[in-house]
Amino acid sequence: MSLLAVGSVAFDDLETPSGIRENVLGGSVTHFSLSASRFHPVQVVGVVGEDFGPDQFKVFEGRPIDVSGIVRQPGLSFHWKGQYGADLNEARTLQTDLNVFADFQPDLPPAHRAAPYLFLGNIAPALQLDVVRQMAARPKWIALDTMNFWIDGARPALMEVLKEIDILLVNEAEARSLTGERNLVKAYAKVRTFGPRILVVKRGEYGMLLLTPEGLFALPAFPLAEVQDPTGAGDTFAGGFLGYLARAGTLDMASLKRAALAGTVMASFAVEAFGTERLQGLGDAELRGRMDAFAEMLRVG
Repeated sequence: MSLLAVGSVAFDDLETPSGIRENVLGGSVTHFSLSASRFHPVQVVGVVGEDFGPDQFKVFEGRPIDVSGIVRQPGLSFHWKGQYGADLNEARTLQTDLNVFADFQPDLPPAHRAAPYLFLGNIAPALQLDVVRQMAARPKWIALDTMNFWIDGARPALMEVLKEIDILLVNEAEARSLTGERNLVKAYAKVRTFGPRILVVKRGEYGMLLLTPEGLFALPAFPLAEVQDPTGAGDTFAGGFLGYLARAGTLDMASLKRAALAGTVMASFAVEAFGTERLQGLGDAELRGRMDAFAEMLRVG
């Protein structure tokens, strides 16, 4: 029983106040799977080019990550170049080369179509809906990430796929753009009419907000002495959050709260180094220690 994730695998060129790195391993399902696999087995579907070789695939080895759904095509992999200034919440895109990702048409291997949990990474809504229709049976829950590019440019298709999902993960700007509501509580009420019953609002350095029919829950970000690279933090959070939910096997409020803590802690590790470096070297004891410390820090009374 695996958590299936469909999205991008990429190379990033990054510039932050901490330095410059080129050809760093990135992409939505890369960060997602390295995070989610700490809690539950993951199956990944994506596309890469001829520049994605054994050294890159080695990152996934030794972990419960099935990469048989990553297709290698002639050409170059998706490549993104971005720059961060003093405000690490805002990335400036300098260059985007879709390369083989431009023609990405997810084709789920037969073994992946029975996955009980599904995460639709940030790809075109029409492709997200096609993935849902390829599933052999309706998963226990479906989670989706999107962005303003799709909200503004592919809204009809996005509204169709939103009817099929249970959990929507977006940032504050995306929640407001999608619903036309500045207040996030009102935005959640509007999201419920679209289909999802659970809304997760990613708030970067300010933490996250969880809105459900059973109530609201908020967490701050884990306090860090230094942040080197916020790229992929949202996907890392989603991986920890959904990986924990898959392990729990339920969407009750207690599990959702613990999943939010797991996702927040995983994201805190990711931003401490460039790309996936910190996630690759993260030990189990270190993860458990930070989760326990964060839970204790949040305890009142």
